[in-house]
Amino acid sequence: MKINLPNLLIIFRIICIPLFLVFYFNEAGQTFVALIIFLTAAFTDFLDGYLARKWNTVSNFGKLMDPLADKLLVCSALVAMTYNRDIAAWVVIIIICREFWITALRQLALEQGKQVMAASIWGKLKTVLQIAMVSAILLNIDLWFGGAGFFIAQILVYFTVAATVISAIDYTKDYRTVFKSE
Repeated sequence: MKINLPNLLIIFRIICIPLFLVFYFNEAGQTFVALIIFLTAAFTDFLDGYLARKWNTVSNFGKLMDPLADKLLVCSALVAMTYNRDIAAWVVIIIICREFWITALRQLALEQGKQVMAASIWGKLKTVLQIAMVSAILLNIDLWFGGAGFFIAQILVYFTVAATVISAIDYTKDYRTVFKSE
C-alpha cells in the first residue's frame, strides 16, 4: 500500500467507525458528537477521491478500500440505529442487501477481467441521501421541527430507500454482461 493522504483518509474513515459507535451508545446522550464524527468521516469519502484524482495518486488500495470504508461507515451506523430502534429494520435490510449485491457484481466483473464501473449518479445520490438520513436521525429532528420533523425524516427515509433500490437496478443493468460470461 502506498502511504499517501487519500489512503490515510480511508484508514481514518474506518477508525471513525468505533469512535462513532462509542459516542452513539454513550448513555450521556452524546449523539451530537457521534453526528460530528459521522459527518467528518463521510466528508473524507469526498476528499480522498478528490485528492487521489487531483494528485494522480489513485491506488489499488484506494480502489478496494474506499467503497468498503463507505459501506462499513453507513452500515455500522444503520445497524446501531436499528438496535436502538431509531430506524426500521426493513430499511436497513434493503440498504445492506443492495451493498452486498453491488459488491458481488463488482467482484464478478473483476474476476472476468472487466473494468469496474464508476459510481453512477444514482449511486452518488444514494450515498448523499443515506448520509442525510443518518444525520437527520442523529439530530433527532423531531426536537427541532416538532411533528414536521418526523414527517421530514420519514420522507427522507423513503427517498433514500427509493434511491437505493433504483441504484441497485441501475448497476445491475450496467453489469448485465457479467451474467452472460458465466
